[in-house]
Amino acid sequence: MKSIHFTIAALAICLAPSLGITQSPTESDYYKITTFETPEGEVIEACGFQWMPDGRVAVCSRRGDIFMIANPLAEQVTADQFSLFARGLHEPLSLAEKDGWLYATQRPEITRMKDEDGDGSADVFETYADGWGISGDYHEYAFGSKFDADGNLAITLCLTGSFSSVVPFRGWAMQITPDGETIPLSSGVRSPGGMGANLAGDIFYTDNQGPWNGTCGLKVLGSGKFMGHPGGLKWYELAESAIGPQPLAPESGSRIPIQVDRIEQFVPPAILFPYDKMGKSASGIACDTSAGKFGPFAGQMFVSDQTQSRLMRVFLEKVNDTYQGACIPFLSGFASGNVGTEMTPSGAMFVGGTNRGWGSTGNKPFAVQRVDWTGKVPFEIHEMRLRPDGFELTFTHPVDEATASDASHFKMTTYAYEYREQYGSPEVDHTEPTIQSATVSPDKKSVRLVIDGLQRGHVHELHADGVRDQTGNPLLHAEAYYTVNQLRN
Repeated sequence: MKSIHFTIAALAICLAPSLGITQSPTESDYYKITTFETPEGEVIEACGFQWMPDGRVAVCSRRGDIFMIANPLAEQVTADQFSLFARGLHEPLSLAEKDGWLYATQRPEITRMKDEDGDGSADVFETYADGWGISGDYHEYAFGSKFDADGNLAITLCLTGSFSSVVPFRGWAMQITPDGETIPLSSGVRSPGGMGANLAGDIFYTDNQGPWNGTCGLKVLGSGKFMGHPGGLKWYELAESAIGPQPLAPESGSRIPIQVDRIEQFVPPAILFPYDKMGKSASGIACDTSAGKFGPFAGQMFVSDQTQSRLMRVFLEKVNDTYQGACIPFLSGFASGNVGTEMTPSGAMFVGGTNRGWGSTGNKPFAVQRVDWTGKVPFEIHEMRLRPDGFELTFTHPVDEATASDASHFKMTTYAYEYREQYGSPEVDHTEPTIQSATVSPDKKSVRLVIDGLQRGHVHELHADGVRDQTGNPLLHAEAYYTVNQLRN
């Protein structure tokens, strides 16, 4: 009997195409992951990338090394394309390039280096900035941005452990001027995992779940702003003349909007990544600056997750001058724990990482990989915009009107996270808004959802499993999570 069942199943699989039965599309139909072969004996825990003017890409390893990869957009990248550029740095996690210099953000300083004699290895090393402390605690990571239009860098400095700051400016973001001066920028940082700018040039960083962070978040930096963790506030005694007065201390056990209204400098996370549903350790950030070469998401941001070895997509908008928006699953199946994430001008994305210390879904100890668009456009929620009475969804394909105009095909719940000094938070304050109507636009590319029960300070979790495009395909990812910091009037 078992063999008969097996034969029937095999026959059904063989006949499926001729019967018009097709499998649902998968992520790999649209985005291809290429794993680079790395040099034997080298452990390249790829935490930062930099596209170089000559077409190479630099990659820094948590172990202290920097490699250059020649022809990194080749269909296959082999070990002989890697060459050692520098060794012996102190946990470099970010790279930037300017005027022939490569800048590496390490724990104790930003170092700039160049290959002056042309042999492929750096031979000039200079301290560019070092205006912060280091105690030797394992947790004192440092991440850097790229140069902005004015020639400034920004860095985020992890706390000493999860709760405290025992040396100056741990738990802060700092600005590095073109002449290397270190200026306090924002307080309230906990445990950054990456930095990146949007198309407008605003600098964002990822902060990870822990004390005063109920879940991971994407946060925007600004001069004199407070990011939410009070552990480093004592360093205002060194910073007040530069960025203004110290914020009030937050009240534990509260909610973010309550404390935002109470603390003038407090900027809420633009995006809350629901814990486990959208990762556990938010890390590298890349903005799609390729103007369509990476697919239909030009201008949107992509955020890696180290634990779940995945990429998430982020749509941002401003409401009452406050950033907020939606995060949507994008691509999974990476080989290790994603940290470094960088978009190239050609529309390729480099992703790399490590599972050392935390573990990851991808079971390799480290990886260097590239993501390329196959040219096919997936059926996805493209944007999720807040309206005074609900949300407007746009899609990458025209929708099937019958399924997309049926309000029962959309489900929404909302929840918040407790803002507290304890480590993390469960979802709290759950509500179930009523989706009263779903109206399809004349061009079939958007749907207006009228919703009763929007909640400030809540994640609005949307599921649209019943929606189809005009060829009958379901959404590649039917869920989206919108963080409402401000309601529209």
